[in-house]
Amino acid sequence: MTYSETIQFLYSLRLFGAKFGLENTFKLAALAGNPQQQLRFIHVAGTNGKGSVCAMLEAIYRAAGLRVGLFTSPHLVSFRERIQVNRELISEDSVAQLVREIQPQLKQFPADHHPTFFEVVTVMALKFFAAQKCDLVIWETGLGGRLDATNIVTPLAAVITNIAFDHQQWLGDSLAKIAAEKAGIIKPGVPIATATDAPAALAVIEQVARLHHAPLTLVPASPTPAVPLPLAGDHQRINAALALATVKILQPQIPVSAGAIRAGLAAVNWPGRLQLVPKPDGGRIVLDGAHNPAGATALRAALERDYPGHPVLIFGALADKNWREICKILAPLPAKVFTVPVASKRSADAAELAAAFRAATPRVEATALKNLTDALKACKHEPFIVITGSLYLVGEALERLGLSAFGPGERGLNEWTAPQIRQ
Repeated sequence: MTYSETIQFLYSLRLFGAKFGLENTFKLAALAGNPQQQLRFIHVAGTNGKGSVCAMLEAIYRAAGLRVGLFTSPHLVSFRERIQVNRELISEDSVAQLVREIQPQLKQFPADHHPTFFEVVTVMALKFFAAQKCDLVIWETGLGGRLDATNIVTPLAAVITNIAFDHQQWLGDSLAKIAAEKAGIIKPGVPIATATDAPAALAVIEQVARLHHAPLTLVPASPTPAVPLPLAGDHQRINAALALATVKILQPQIPVSAGAIRAGLAAVNWPGRLQLVPKPDGGRIVLDGAHNPAGATALRAALERDYPGHPVLIFGALADKNWREICKILAPLPAKVFTVPVASKRSADAAELAAAFRAATPRVEATALKNLTDALKACKHEPFIVITGSLYLVGEALERLGLSAFGPGERGLNEWTAPQIRQ
């Protein structure tokens, strides 16, 4: 099986949709020899900032000399981004081998209970990290936490970055309900750290932590003192404070020197989050996946603080996101907006996005275009461009701008249908 054939097989798994529940993942992991039992984890959930916190933790522990696995989603361009060891992407050959090994095990499931794409990839990652003899795995949830496939592990520590509105149709229509799903990663006696500051959400996390006798560390949702951090925005300083609190919690099990902490944070890299791209003509492009209102608020604050003036905005979103609120938050920033469809069946209509920007701020010039390529052409002479909204759009921008080392993108693997609850 070639890598291309492997990717096509993974595409086919999307037909099984997305289902919440742990039964299939436990069974598939058992058929694979329960590789999770050979590994140590830090399990990270939350609404925003999960990937950034994971990247920081990975960088710190790698700087301390550990062999560190990193499991995140979605990917921006290549599927291989999801599974990394010491920030080296899993090889095409390894992906193909893992799929070959797991295919016979998939036949042991009835057709109406077949593992989903994310369940299969979760077990593939566990097998790979175990084979690579990782000292520690930084383990990001996919969606939610309680019934997310990643929740079959018992970590050394759990992390909940924050709780905000996103995926309400599946996680709940209140912060308390969303927090209950995220707090599902809390295990008996396992320490938990959070930067959540929403009172209703924090109350739920505190309650679940007490129930499980899990020591809880609260990280103030305000920027830490200056630390050498390449990731822009005050929200990243909060993420850094959370990562540092987690490292401190685990010092008895995994000692890390102050020098390794500084070196790790100084070298952390996480594309698509306030990523600054210099243009050949001296201009600037900022890429940021602000795909929910909380993310848009963080982007706006960072731009107002660090980039005075009015950028040109290129914006695309998924229809199942709260794009009207996102447009309302971002509308005061730009002088001009180009809205585009995202390369997804779930894309919001570009004309409706443009209308939402104009309704929020009548002075803004908002134009709907057919695609990102047309938008980049329309503003190629602009000195400051911000490309934001869906991470799908950010991934496409990385390709179009020549910033990806991969071939044709595999962003279609991020697609999923509405989750079903699997008891």
